[in-house]
Amino acid sequence: MSFFSPDKINSQKIIIVGDVMLDAYVFGKVERISPEAPVPVVAEQSRSYRLGGAANVALNLKAMGATPLLFGVIGSDDESLLLKRELERNSISSSFLFSEKKRPTTVKTRIIGNNHQLLRVDREVTNKIESATENELFNLLALEIANANALIFEDYEKGLLHEDFIQRVIDLCLKNQVPVVVDPKEMNFMAYRNATLFKPNLKEIKGGLKLHVLETIAEIEEAAKKLIRQMNLTYIMVTLSERGVLICSATETFHIPAHVRKIADVSGAGDTVVSVAALCLAQKIDLRSIAELSNLAGGLVCEEVGVVPISKIIFLEEAKKLALL
Repeated sequence: MSFFSPDKINSQKIIIVGDVMLDAYVFGKVERISPEAPVPVVAEQSRSYRLGGAANVALNLKAMGATPLLFGVIGSDDESLLLKRELERNSISSSFLFSEKKRPTTVKTRIIGNNHQLLRVDREVTNKIESATENELFNLLALEIANANALIFEDYEKGLLHEDFIQRVIDLCLKNQVPVVVDPKEMNFMAYRNATLFKPNLKEIKGGLKLHVLETIAEIEEAAKKLIRQMNLTYIMVTLSERGVLICSATETFHIPAHVRKIADVSGAGDTVVSVAALCLAQKIDLRSIAELSNLAGGLVCEEVGVVPISKIIFLEEAKKLALL
């Protein structure tokens, strides 16, 4: 039985430490092929900007009613101003974002023609951030951690997160009894020792453990339990796309099948899953309910086109129908 309380969300402060991005969309019409190369010509009709990466996690938390504290690194460029404008528009503070003049703001530009994505252009650097920036970020984080209900690592391998810094932050959380949720990528996969909830997808757990075959639920459970022992994790939740999620502790395992939905776009679903999981951990609810509520949230955003935040109203309505509240 879940003890998740929607009323308690508004008092929760969740820290996000990770790679902040700006998602740009160029929309247009395709009516001809270029004479220069066999590619479509997109006549631009409009463009828009949305919060991506760790910023999308913050947006999901804000949409649920929590207060996100977003820690990350951006550039000193026009795109950083666009990103801050989007944060301000969604009432999310940019006070914990640090700028580096030699680093561009990470931007993913999607070209959409006749309602189909034709191309994505990424503007980024992935080298490690400057040590001075890292220390400033950590010192500010140390001032805020005591008031946080949970911390999320959102790792997109863009240079902010590396093993030493990750462990400094986890140690800080342990001292302050703040649960740690991790959305990992392969490069730092084994660096998150002592985290509370580790949330890889199937591709990430296969890559992180260097496993070529990992298909059945029993095989995935065995790999998850191995990670719990090796990394001293409290929980691991593996997202399995159309097969739902598998969540484990050292003593319990639950496989929650996916809900049957009309999938429009899986972009950003992982951000939504990790956001809801953090809210659940902050309320200390049971293991199965964490998986069920996170799985529901991820499925709901897959019904929308593009990277969009969860709708709290729809989420709560669906959760009540499924007797999860």
